[in-house]
This record gives sequence, C-alpha cells and structure tokens, in this order.
Amino acid sequence: MIEVKGRLVDLDARETYGAIITVNDEGYIAAIDRDPSRDKRGHFILPGFVDAHVHIESSMLLPVEFAKLAVTHGTVATVSDPHEIANVMGMEGVEFMIDNARHTPLSINFGAPSCVPATTMETAGATLGVKDVAALLERDDIKYLSEVMNYPGVLNGDLEMLAKISAAIERGKPVDGHAPGLLGEEAFRYAQAGPSTDHECTTEEEARGKLDSGMKILIREGSAAKNYAALHGLIDEFPDRLMFCTDDCHPDDLMAGHINQLVMRAIRQGHDKYDVLQIACRNPVEHYGLDIGQLRVGDRADFILIDDFRFMAVYATYIKGQMVAEAGHHNLPDHRPEPINRFNCSPKTVEDFRIAPGPDGGRLRVIEVFDGELVTGKKLMDPILNERGEPVAAPERDLLKIAVINRYEDAPVALGFVTGMKMQLGAIASSVAHDSHNIVVVGVDDESMARVANAIINEKGGIAATRGEYLEILPLPIAGIMTAESGPKVAARYAELTGFARRKLRCSLEAPFMTLSFLALLVIPELKLSDKGLFGAEAFGLVDLWEVG
Repeated sequence: MIEVKGRLVDLDARETYGAIITVNDEGYIAAIDRDPSRDKRGHFILPGFVDAHVHIESSMLLPVEFAKLAVTHGTVATVSDPHEIANVMGMEGVEFMIDNARHTPLSINFGAPSCVPATTMETAGATLGVKDVAALLERDDIKYLSEVMNYPGVLNGDLEMLAKISAAIERGKPVDGHAPGLLGEEAFRYAQAGPSTDHECTTEEEARGKLDSGMKILIREGSAAKNYAALHGLIDEFPDRLMFCTDDCHPDDLMAGHINQLVMRAIRQGHDKYDVLQIACRNPVEHYGLDIGQLRVGDRADFILIDDFRFMAVYATYIKGQMVAEAGHHNLPDHRPEPINRFNCSPKTVEDFRIAPGPDGGRLRVIEVFDGELVTGKKLMDPILNERGEPVAAPERDLLKIAVINRYEDAPVALGFVTGMKMQLGAIASSVAHDSHNIVVVGVDDESMARVANAIINEKGGIAATRGEYLEILPLPIAGIMTAESGPKVAARYAELTGFARRKLRCSLEAPFMTLSFLALLVIPELKLSDKGLFGAEAFGLVDLWEVG
C-alpha cells in the first residue's frame, strides 16, 4: 500500500484539487481523498500519456529499450503496429515483438498488421493473409486491426482487404485507417467500409472531411511527419474525437520527449488543458479498449507527476502502482533476445548501379523530396549523360541517383533519380526502408553507392554513409531494422551519422536518413521507387523512368 499526494487533475470533473491517492498492493487505486491543504502546492497528478499510433521498430530499438525512454516522459501505453517487422519476418516477427514487450511494464498494445506486404509492386520477406490476420485478431493481446494502407483496394472492393476488415469488426475490434489525401465521397466510402481513424491528415480541410465521414483523427508529430501545426486548430472543436501519436520516432527525438511535448505545445498555445489531456490520455484508452487507469477509484494506478503544465517535465511515472521513472531516470529491466533476421542478397558491383541510355528526347521522371514530409512529388528533368550516353547524377542540379536493392534474394537493382536531397558528395543507404525494408541508396556516384550498399549487406542490416575512404555505419542485426543496444547509445550513433552526412556529404536535409527510409513507401504519394521499379501513386502501378513527348 502506498500513498501519493499532490494536486489531482480530474478529467471527469474538469477541476484540479489537492488529493491523496491510495494504491493497494495489486497496483489499483483503492481511494482518492480530497486534501484542501494541497490545493496550491505539490506536484500535479494526471493520467499517463498514450501514443495512439507508433511503429516501435522505427525507433530502431527493441520494445524494452523504447520503453525505457518513453516512461521518462510520462508515457504509460502505446498503440503499436508491428507491420515493420512483419514485412520482414511475418508471424515470427510479430511474436518476437509481443514476447519482448512482455519484459517491460509499459503497456504496449499491438494490432494485427493488415497490409503485409503493403502492395504487390514490391518484394517483402513475408505475406500475412486473411487466415493469419484472423488468427491474430482472435488473441486477447491483439487489440485492433492495424492501419489499412491499401485504400485503393478498399474503395475498389478488394475481397481480401475487406475480409481482413470484417475479421476485426466481427470480433468487436477497431480498424485503423491510413488514407493520405482522401477527400469527399471517397473518404466517406473508405470510412463506411470500417476504418475508424486516420493519422495521415496534413491539412485541416482533409481532417475535417474525415471527421465529417465519421472517423477520428490522430494528430501526428514524429521524426518524419509533423502535422501538429496544421491540425491543432481542431482541438477546441473536437476534443472527444482526436488523439496524439508519433507514428515513427527516432531515438534522438525520443530522448528529448514524447507525447508530453505535444501536450506542452497545445497548452502553451492556449488550448484548454482538460481537452488536451483528454486527447493525450483518455481518448486512445476508450477507443481501443485499453486496460489503462484514468485516475478513478478501482482503476489501475497508471498516472504521472509533473511540476507545471508550461514545461511538462515529468517528475515521476507510475504504471500499475509501481514508480517506473523518476526525475528523468527509469528503473526498467534489461532483456536481450536472440536476433532474428532475413537477409539473403549478395554484394553489389558498380555496374549494378548503371542506368542504360534512354530514348532520344526523353526526360526523367524524378522523385521530388520535400524536407520533413513523407509525401513526394514528381518532377520531369532533362538527363545529364556521361560519355556512354548513360544518365548520371548531377549534384550541382540537386539531381541524385536512387537505388532499391531486394534484400531477400538476388535480383536486378531498381534505379531512378531523386531531387531535393540536397547532398553534394558520397552516398547514404538504409535497410530501414518502409515498408518492405529492402535496401534504399541515394548517391552522387556509383562507386559510393556500391560501397555503402555493401556495408549494409555485410552487416545484414543498418544505416550507413560514405565519402571516399570514409564510411560510417549503425548495424541493425535484428530483422535489419533494429538493434538490442540502449536508446542513448543508438541515439548518439544516429546523431553521429547525421552529422557525418551534413559535414562530409554536405547534405542539408533536417533528417536525411528518415527521409531516405520513406522513399520506397509506395502507399504515400506521389512518386516512389520499389525493388521492382518506379511507382506512381496516381496510376497505383509501376511507371517508366523515361517520359517521351
């Protein structure tokens, strides 16, 4: 039995008052007694934060290591889609994540991946069919159907996709959506088919349209996509239909903060603190049916202590009555599993990165990168040709070569061009390449591209950068996308790689490796590259590198 004293932030009564919380030995709240002597002093006590949509694998950390960082910022639960590792390892990967999460008190609530692979226009390491998804949804530890990224399939009546949605609905479990840019009648039809949330909105107009269609909106602020500024105007009007999420969060960002940062920003901007806390703490719990306490008698004792709302520095985090973090330090256990992986491609040569001459008068379809965004554009550019008539990179025009290498078997390297990477020298590469996690490479010259790709192949996973004789790499031996190292260690190494890219390669992107990791994500418009070739979202199919006429 323990007592926690302070100023309780009561989301039901929408008031704050001095209180003493009594927690029993089973980790549940036995009593909440008002204590007027504490109305003006002591820590504020509020429900813990929930990240309503996150791919833990994108942190490059195991769940147990992710948890160590998250709890220091007041996060007591996540709603986690394990589709990153599922695309590499299938059901074995999902089980791996669930098992590792059992070794941390952070409540990690997994969904059944709905789109593995994300499309048929790429090679993944596994496929999850209707029977696999239904089997996962039968389990009590699977809380929902993860984001339905194949929105064209939903709109066009794809039977397998609709069967997966039906499997969730029949079991009373929510269906997460993923429909970037979908508006009007199409958004309504998508929502009517079952998806009840969307975390891909980039404008208030898009979010309002999806709210009108009946969906709930997750305001996303992660390492890659940052949509809070565009969407926070909805908070005052729809506090009961919004949630906060990160989607993808790298360890250096997680070191600095988590959902607490969104709460801080919203309150500083004048939004009602009770509305903001409902979004951050309560709405995900109610929507997904999570066993997370809400500071009521009889609830699990999941709550946090803060000094003030302006800075949202979390003093202590309690999960099921146990203090798991205090003053920025966690007390969580270690757990290092045996690595699992699937990596079967051979080293590459410079010739693998050469592009054959194109048609006379042809122009290049070029992927256009926008710093800090997942969406890309399509730009037509005149090629720069070498003495053999082959198109090559031209960094002075911000035109670089991009390659995607099938990591699961030996196959021809898919090649294209990208602009907006703002890199002048060398090459960067990553086997974190959503969602199939093949190897994606961007470079100024073919020699550098081959060198950096082979470094990752030799390590069977990682992110790397090279210039001349210099090469830096962060090995990722678990499924080629994660490591068992600690969050601070990975964050430091990741920062070193980013610094190397900026100094040695003269890359001015804010997050070059995060940007790189999404250039093969076909379900985000507009032009991407898979291991099978250039993919156009408008046609939802492969397109030629060259445009003539």
